[in-house]
Amino acid sequence: MIERLRQILIKEFIHLFRDKQARFSLLVPPLLQMLIFGYAATYEVNRISTAVLDLDHSQESRQFLERFTATSRFQVHDVLYSESQIPALIDHRRVVLVLQIHPGFAELLRKGQTAPVQAILDGTDSNTALIAVGYINQIATRYAQDYQLERAGRLTPSLAQFAPRIALEERPWYNANLESRWFFVPGVIGTLLLVTTITLTAFAVVREREIGTLEQLMVTPIRPAELIVGKTLPFLLVGLGTVIIVAVAGTLWFEVPFRGNVLVLLFGTTLFLTSALGIGLLISTLCLTQQQAFSLSFFYAAPAIMLSGFGYPVNSMPHALQLITYLDPLRFYLIVLRGTFLKGVGLEALWPQMLAMTLLGIGTLTLATLRFHKSLD
Repeated sequence: MIERLRQILIKEFIHLFRDKQARFSLLVPPLLQMLIFGYAATYEVNRISTAVLDLDHSQESRQFLERFTATSRFQVHDVLYSESQIPALIDHRRVVLVLQIHPGFAELLRKGQTAPVQAILDGTDSNTALIAVGYINQIATRYAQDYQLERAGRLTPSLAQFAPRIALEERPWYNANLESRWFFVPGVIGTLLLVTTITLTAFAVVREREIGTLEQLMVTPIRPAELIVGKTLPFLLVGLGTVIIVAVAGTLWFEVPFRGNVLVLLFGTTLFLTSALGIGLLISTLCLTQQQAFSLSFFYAAPAIMLSGFGYPVNSMPHALQLITYLDPLRFYLIVLRGTFLKGVGLEALWPQMLAMTLLGIGTLTLATLRFHKSLD
Protein backbone atom coordinates (compact mmCIF):
# COMPACT_ATOMS: atom_id res chain seq x y z
CA MET A 1 0.00 0.00 0.00
CA ILE A 2 2.76 2.45 0.93
CA GLU A 3 4.59 1.79 -2.33
CA ARG A 4 1.44 2.29 -4.43
CA LEU A 5 0.65 5.50 -2.57
CA ARG A 6 4.21 6.72 -3.06
CA GLN A 7 3.98 6.14 -6.79
CA ILE A 8 0.74 8.13 -7.00
CA LEU A 9 2.32 11.00 -5.09
CA ILE A 10 5.36 10.99 -7.38
CA LYS A 11 3.07 11.01 -10.43
CA GLU A 12 1.02 13.93 -9.09
CA PHE A 13 4.04 16.04 -8.20
CA ILE A 14 5.66 15.38 -11.56
CA HIS A 15 2.47 16.34 -13.36
CA LEU A 16 2.00 19.41 -11.16
CA PHE A 17 5.48 20.87 -11.52
CA ARG A 18 5.89 19.89 -15.17
CA ASP A 19 2.95 22.13 -16.08
CA LYS A 20 4.29 25.67 -16.48
CA GLN A 21 0.84 27.17 -16.04
CA ALA A 22 0.36 25.25 -12.79
CA ARG A 23 3.73 26.40 -11.43
CA PHE A 24 2.85 29.98 -12.33
CA SER A 25 -0.60 29.79 -10.75
CA LEU A 26 0.77 28.35 -7.52
CA LEU A 27 3.14 31.20 -6.79
CA VAL A 28 2.55 34.39 -8.76
CA PRO A 29 -1.26 34.91 -8.49
CA PRO A 30 -1.39 34.43 -4.68
CA LEU A 31 1.42 36.96 -4.16
CA LEU A 32 -0.13 39.45 -6.57
CA GLN A 33 -3.54 39.06 -4.98
CA MET A 34 -2.00 39.51 -1.54
CA LEU A 35 -0.49 42.82 -2.64
CA ILE A 36 -3.65 44.00 -4.40
CA PHE A 37 -6.07 43.05 -1.64
CA GLY A 38 -3.66 44.22 1.06
CA TYR A 39 -3.74 47.74 -0.37
CA ALA A 40 -7.32 47.82 -1.63
CA ALA A 41 -9.16 46.10 1.24
CA THR A 42 -9.53 48.67 4.01
CA TYR A 43 -12.25 50.25 6.10
CA GLU A 44 -10.44 53.57 6.15
CA VAL A 45 -11.59 56.31 3.77
CA ASN A 46 -9.28 59.20 2.95
CA ARG A 47 -9.48 62.23 0.68
CA ILE A 48 -13.29 62.27 0.48
CA SER A 49 -14.09 64.68 -2.35
CA THR A 50 -15.97 67.55 -0.68
CA ALA A 51 -17.63 70.83 -1.60
CA VAL A 52 -18.61 73.52 0.93
CA LEU A 53 -21.46 76.01 0.86
CA ASP A 54 -21.08 78.65 3.56
CA LEU A 55 -24.20 80.82 3.67
CA ASP A 56 -23.30 82.32 7.06
CA HIS A 57 -19.93 83.86 6.18
CA SER A 58 -18.94 84.25 9.81
CA GLN A 59 -15.77 83.65 11.74
CA GLU A 60 -17.36 80.63 13.42
CA SER A 61 -18.37 79.04 10.11
CA ARG A 62 -14.88 79.54 8.69
CA GLN A 63 -13.29 78.01 11.79
CA PHE A 64 -15.66 75.06 11.54
CA LEU A 65 -14.77 74.42 7.89
CA GLU A 66 -11.06 74.70 8.68
CA ARG A 67 -11.46 71.58 10.80
CA PHE A 68 -12.24 69.66 7.59
CA THR A 69 -9.45 71.12 5.48
CA ALA A 70 -6.93 70.36 8.24
CA THR A 71 -7.48 66.59 8.04
CA SER A 72 -6.60 64.12 5.30
CA ARG A 73 -10.05 62.54 5.57
CA PHE A 74 -11.61 65.29 3.45
CA GLN A 75 -10.40 67.06 0.33
CA VAL A 76 -12.28 70.23 -0.53
CA HIS A 77 -12.58 70.55 -4.32
CA ASP A 78 -15.21 73.27 -4.69
CA VAL A 79 -16.50 76.30 -2.81
CA LEU A 80 -20.13 76.87 -3.74
CA TYR A 81 -22.22 80.01 -3.73
CA SER A 82 -25.77 78.65 -4.11
CA GLU A 83 -27.73 75.47 -3.51
CA SER A 84 -28.45 75.14 -7.23
CA GLN A 85 -24.86 74.04 -7.81
CA ILE A 86 -25.18 70.95 -5.62
CA PRO A 87 -27.13 68.50 -7.87
CA ALA A 88 -24.75 68.76 -10.81
CA LEU A 89 -21.69 68.14 -8.67
CA ILE A 90 -23.12 64.99 -7.08
CA ASP A 91 -24.74 63.68 -10.28
CA HIS A 92 -21.43 63.88 -12.15
CA ARG A 93 -19.56 62.47 -9.11
CA ARG A 94 -17.26 65.45 -8.86
CA VAL A 95 -17.85 65.34 -5.12
CA VAL A 96 -19.25 62.79 -2.69
CA LEU A 97 -20.05 65.23 0.11
CA VAL A 98 -21.40 68.77 0.31
CA LEU A 99 -21.24 70.60 3.64
CA GLN A 100 -23.84 73.35 3.87
CA ILE A 101 -23.81 75.92 6.67
CA HIS A 102 -27.08 77.83 6.95
CA PRO A 103 -27.43 81.55 7.74
CA GLY A 104 -27.50 82.25 11.46
CA PHE A 105 -24.96 79.53 12.34
CA ALA A 106 -22.74 81.86 14.39
CA GLU A 107 -25.68 83.65 16.01
CA LEU A 108 -27.12 80.41 17.34
CA LEU A 109 -23.74 79.35 18.73
CA ARG A 110 -23.29 82.68 20.49
CA LYS A 111 -26.70 82.25 22.14
CA GLY A 112 -25.72 78.77 23.33
CA GLN A 113 -28.26 77.09 21.07
CA THR A 114 -27.94 74.20 18.61
CA ALA A 115 -26.62 75.28 15.22
CA PRO A 116 -27.50 72.76 12.47
CA VAL A 117 -25.07 71.87 9.69
CA GLN A 118 -26.31 69.92 6.67
CA ALA A 119 -24.21 67.15 5.14
CA ILE A 120 -25.43 66.13 1.68
CA LEU A 121 -23.93 62.80 0.62
CA ASP A 122 -23.99 60.57 -2.44
CA GLY A 123 -25.84 57.57 -1.02
CA THR A 124 -25.10 55.29 -3.97
CA ASP A 125 -21.82 54.46 -2.22
CA SER A 126 -23.37 53.71 1.15
CA ASN A 127 -20.16 52.46 2.77
CA THR A 128 -18.27 55.68 2.04
CA ALA A 129 -21.29 57.73 3.08
CA LEU A 130 -21.60 55.98 6.44
CA ILE A 131 -17.91 56.35 7.19
CA ALA A 132 -17.97 60.00 6.12
CA VAL A 133 -20.90 60.69 8.46
CA GLY A 134 -18.88 59.19 11.31
CA TYR A 135 -15.93 61.46 10.53
CA ILE A 136 -18.23 64.51 10.30
CA ASN A 137 -19.82 63.73 13.67
CA GLN A 138 -16.40 63.46 15.31
CA ILE A 139 -15.25 66.80 13.92
CA ALA A 140 -18.54 68.55 14.74
CA THR A 141 -18.58 67.17 18.29
CA ARG A 142 -15.00 68.22 18.91
CA TYR A 143 -15.66 71.71 17.52
CA ALA A 144 -18.78 72.13 19.66
CA GLN A 145 -16.90 71.13 22.80
CA ASP A 146 -14.02 73.50 22.08
CA TYR A 147 -16.40 76.34 21.27
CA GLN A 148 -18.41 75.84 24.48
CA LEU A 149 -15.26 75.81 26.60
CA GLU A 150 -13.98 78.95 24.92
CA ARG A 151 -17.39 80.64 25.32
CA ALA A 152 -17.58 79.67 28.99
CA GLY A 153 -14.07 81.00 29.51
CA ARG A 154 -15.12 84.39 28.11
CA LEU A 155 -18.40 84.68 30.03
CA THR A 156 -17.49 83.17 33.39
CA PRO A 157 -13.74 82.67 33.63
CA SER A 158 -13.92 81.70 37.31
CA LEU A 159 -16.36 78.85 36.66
CA ALA A 160 -14.92 77.64 33.35
CA GLN A 161 -12.05 75.83 35.04
CA PHE A 162 -14.54 73.80 37.11
CA ALA A 163 -16.69 72.78 34.12
CA PRO A 164 -17.16 68.99 34.05
CA ARG A 165 -15.39 67.14 31.26
CA ILE A 166 -15.36 63.55 30.07
CA ALA A 167 -12.12 62.37 28.46
CA LEU A 168 -12.29 59.14 26.49
CA GLU A 169 -9.06 57.16 26.76
CA GLU A 170 -8.89 54.65 23.91
CA ARG A 171 -6.95 51.48 24.54
CA PRO A 172 -7.35 49.05 21.63
CA TRP A 173 -5.77 45.68 22.35
CA TYR A 174 -3.68 43.82 19.74
CA ASN A 175 -4.00 46.66 17.20
CA ALA A 176 -3.12 49.91 18.93
CA ASN A 177 -3.52 52.11 15.84
CA LEU A 178 -6.64 50.28 14.60
CA GLU A 179 -4.99 49.48 11.26
CA SER A 180 -7.67 47.86 9.12
CA ARG A 181 -4.93 46.26 7.02
CA TRP A 182 -3.98 44.14 10.03
CA PHE A 183 -7.54 42.82 9.96
CA PHE A 184 -7.69 42.17 6.24
CA VAL A 185 -4.28 40.63 5.47
CA PRO A 186 -4.86 37.43 7.54
CA GLY A 187 -8.30 37.21 5.94
CA VAL A 188 -6.77 37.45 2.47
CA ILE A 189 -4.52 34.50 3.33
CA GLY A 190 -7.57 32.37 4.14
CA THR A 191 -9.56 33.34 1.07
CA LEU A 192 -6.61 32.76 -1.28
CA LEU A 193 -5.97 29.36 0.26
CA LEU A 194 -9.62 28.38 -0.09
CA VAL A 195 -9.87 29.33 -3.76
CA THR A 196 -6.49 27.84 -4.73
CA THR A 197 -7.02 24.52 -2.96
CA ILE A 198 -10.56 23.91 -4.15
CA THR A 199 -9.75 24.86 -7.75
CA LEU A 200 -6.61 22.73 -7.98
CA THR A 201 -8.28 19.68 -6.42
CA ALA A 202 -11.37 19.89 -8.61
CA PHE A 203 -9.33 20.46 -11.79
CA ALA A 204 -6.88 17.64 -11.10
CA VAL A 205 -9.51 14.91 -10.90
CA VAL A 206 -11.63 16.29 -13.73
CA ARG A 207 -8.53 16.56 -15.95
CA GLU A 208 -7.83 12.87 -15.37
CA ARG A 209 -11.40 12.09 -16.32
CA GLU A 210 -11.26 14.24 -19.47
CA ILE A 211 -8.11 12.66 -20.89
CA GLY A 212 -9.16 9.13 -19.90
CA THR A 213 -6.36 8.34 -17.47
CA LEU A 214 -8.70 8.02 -14.49
CA GLU A 215 -10.22 4.83 -15.93
CA GLN A 216 -6.73 3.51 -16.67
CA LEU A 217 -5.72 4.06 -13.06
CA MET A 218 -8.75 2.14 -11.84
CA VAL A 219 -7.77 -1.04 -13.70
CA THR A 220 -4.42 -1.04 -11.88
CA PRO A 221 -3.95 -2.60 -8.40
CA ILE A 222 -4.42 0.85 -6.90
CA ARG A 223 -7.40 0.92 -4.56
CA PRO A 224 -9.94 3.77 -4.70
CA ALA A 225 -9.03 4.93 -1.18
CA GLU A 226 -5.34 5.06 -2.15
CA LEU A 227 -6.21 7.01 -5.26
CA ILE A 228 -8.18 9.54 -3.23
CA VAL A 229 -5.35 10.00 -0.74
CA GLY A 230 -2.81 10.24 -3.54
CA LYS A 231 -4.89 12.86 -5.33
CA THR A 232 -5.51 15.05 -2.29
CA LEU A 233 -2.29 14.77 -0.26
CA PRO A 234 -0.12 16.70 -2.78
CA PHE A 235 -2.53 19.61 -2.67
CA LEU A 236 -2.47 19.52 1.13
CA LEU A 237 1.30 19.97 1.01
CA VAL A 238 1.01 22.63 -1.70
CA GLY A 239 -1.56 24.48 0.42
CA LEU A 240 0.74 24.46 3.45
CA GLY A 241 3.56 25.81 1.29
CA THR A 242 1.28 28.49 -0.14
CA VAL A 243 0.11 29.73 3.24
CA ILE A 244 3.73 29.95 4.46
CA ILE A 245 4.83 31.97 1.42
CA VAL A 246 1.83 34.30 1.47
CA ALA A 247 1.97 34.73 5.26
CA VAL A 248 5.65 35.65 5.16
CA ALA A 249 5.03 38.08 2.29
CA GLY A 250 2.12 39.70 4.12
CA THR A 251 4.09 39.98 7.35
CA LEU A 252 7.20 41.47 5.78
CA TRP A 253 5.54 43.73 3.20
CA PHE A 254 2.56 45.04 5.19
CA GLU A 255 4.29 44.74 8.59
CA VAL A 256 1.42 42.75 10.06
CA PRO A 257 2.74 41.24 13.31
CA PHE A 258 2.78 37.51 13.91
CA ARG A 259 2.56 36.97 17.66
CA GLY A 260 1.46 33.34 17.83
CA ASN A 261 2.90 29.86 17.46
CA VAL A 262 3.76 28.70 13.95
CA LEU A 263 2.83 25.12 14.82
CA VAL A 264 -0.64 26.21 15.93
CA LEU A 265 -1.10 28.06 12.64
CA LEU A 266 0.07 25.06 10.59
CA PHE A 267 -2.17 22.72 12.57
CA GLY A 268 -5.19 24.92 11.98
CA THR A 269 -4.24 25.27 8.31
CA THR A 270 -4.07 21.48 7.97
CA LEU A 271 -7.56 21.09 9.43
CA PHE A 272 -8.89 23.81 7.14
CA LEU A 273 -7.23 22.26 4.08
CA THR A 274 -8.85 18.94 4.93
CA SER A 275 -12.27 20.54 4.55
CA ALA A 276 -11.25 22.43 1.41
CA LEU A 277 -9.84 19.27 -0.19
CA GLY A 278 -13.05 17.42 0.58
CA ILE A 279 -15.09 20.18 -1.05
CA GLY A 280 -12.81 20.22 -4.10
CA LEU A 281 -13.02 16.45 -4.44
CA LEU A 282 -16.80 16.61 -4.13
CA ILE A 283 -16.95 19.24 -6.88
CA SER A 284 -14.79 17.01 -9.09
CA THR A 285 -17.28 14.14 -8.78
CA LEU A 286 -20.12 16.40 -9.93
CA CYS A 287 -18.35 17.73 -13.04
CA LEU A 288 -17.34 16.19 -16.34
CA THR A 289 -15.26 19.06 -17.74
CA GLN A 290 -12.80 21.59 -16.37
CA GLN A 291 -15.13 24.41 -17.37
CA GLN A 292 -17.85 22.92 -15.18
CA ALA A 293 -15.37 22.51 -12.32
CA PHE A 294 -14.31 26.15 -12.60
CA SER A 295 -17.91 27.38 -12.59
CA LEU A 296 -18.92 25.22 -9.63
CA SER A 297 -15.78 26.17 -7.69
CA PHE A 298 -16.58 29.86 -8.16
CA PHE A 299 -20.23 29.20 -7.26
CA TYR A 300 -19.09 27.78 -3.92
CA ALA A 301 -16.16 30.12 -3.17
CA ALA A 302 -17.99 33.44 -3.57
CA PRO A 303 -20.73 32.73 -0.95
CA ALA A 304 -18.21 31.02 1.33
CA ILE A 305 -16.06 34.16 1.42
CA MET A 306 -19.07 36.44 1.91
CA LEU A 307 -20.39 34.35 4.82
CA SER A 308 -17.03 33.80 6.51
CA GLY A 309 -16.75 37.17 8.21
CA PHE A 310 -13.91 38.24 5.93
CA GLY A 311 -15.38 41.68 5.27
CA TYR A 312 -18.74 41.71 7.07
CA PRO A 313 -19.44 40.71 10.70
CA VAL A 314 -21.32 37.44 10.99
CA ASN A 315 -23.40 38.86 13.85
CA SER A 316 -24.89 41.49 11.54
CA MET A 317 -26.26 38.87 9.13
CA PRO A 318 -29.83 37.51 9.33
CA HIS A 319 -30.22 34.64 11.79
CA ALA A 320 -30.79 32.07 9.03
CA LEU A 321 -27.52 33.03 7.33
CA GLN A 322 -25.70 32.93 10.66
CA LEU A 323 -26.71 29.28 11.01
CA ILE A 324 -25.43 28.54 7.51
CA THR A 325 -22.04 30.05 8.35
CA TYR A 326 -21.41 27.14 10.74
CA LEU A 327 -21.02 24.97 7.62
CA ASP A 328 -18.35 27.27 6.24
CA PRO A 329 -14.85 26.17 7.32
CA LEU A 330 -13.41 29.54 6.29
CA ARG A 331 -15.35 31.20 9.10
CA PHE A 332 -13.44 29.21 11.72
CA TYR A 333 -10.11 29.43 9.90
CA LEU A 334 -10.24 33.23 9.83
CA ILE A 335 -10.57 33.23 13.62
CA VAL A 336 -7.51 30.99 13.83
CA LEU A 337 -5.54 33.24 11.47
CA ARG A 338 -6.37 36.47 13.26
CA GLY A 339 -5.95 34.84 16.66
CA THR A 340 -2.45 33.56 15.89
CA PHE A 341 -1.32 36.64 13.97
CA LEU A 342 -2.64 39.47 16.15
CA LYS A 343 -3.52 38.01 19.53
CA GLY A 344 -0.83 35.34 19.78
CA VAL A 345 -3.27 32.86 21.37
CA GLY A 346 -2.87 29.09 21.26
CA LEU A 347 -4.99 25.97 21.37
CA GLU A 348 -6.42 26.92 24.77
CA ALA A 349 -8.37 29.71 23.05
CA LEU A 350 -8.76 28.28 19.54
CA TRP A 351 -9.83 24.71 20.30
CA PRO A 352 -13.53 25.35 19.46
CA GLN A 353 -12.55 26.48 15.95
CA MET A 354 -10.14 23.55 15.60
CA LEU A 355 -12.87 21.13 16.64
CA ALA A 356 -15.35 22.65 14.20
CA MET A 357 -12.87 22.40 11.30
CA THR A 358 -12.12 18.79 12.28
CA LEU A 359 -15.79 17.84 12.15
CA LEU A 360 -16.31 19.69 8.87
CA GLY A 361 -13.21 18.05 7.40
CA ILE A 362 -14.37 14.57 8.36
CA GLY A 363 -17.83 15.29 6.99
CA THR A 364 -16.71 16.75 3.65
CA LEU A 365 -14.09 14.06 3.04
CA THR A 366 -16.55 11.30 3.90
CA LEU A 367 -19.21 12.73 1.61
CA ALA A 368 -16.67 13.31 -1.17
CA THR A 369 -15.26 9.79 -0.83
CA LEU A 370 -18.70 8.20 -1.04
CA ARG A 371 -19.56 10.32 -4.05
CA PHE A 372 -16.19 9.53 -5.64
CA HIS A 373 -16.76 5.79 -5.29
CA LYS A 374 -20.24 6.17 -6.81
CA SER A 375 -18.95 8.18 -9.77
CA LEU A 376 -16.27 5.57 -10.46
CA ASP A 377 -18.86 2.79 -10.45
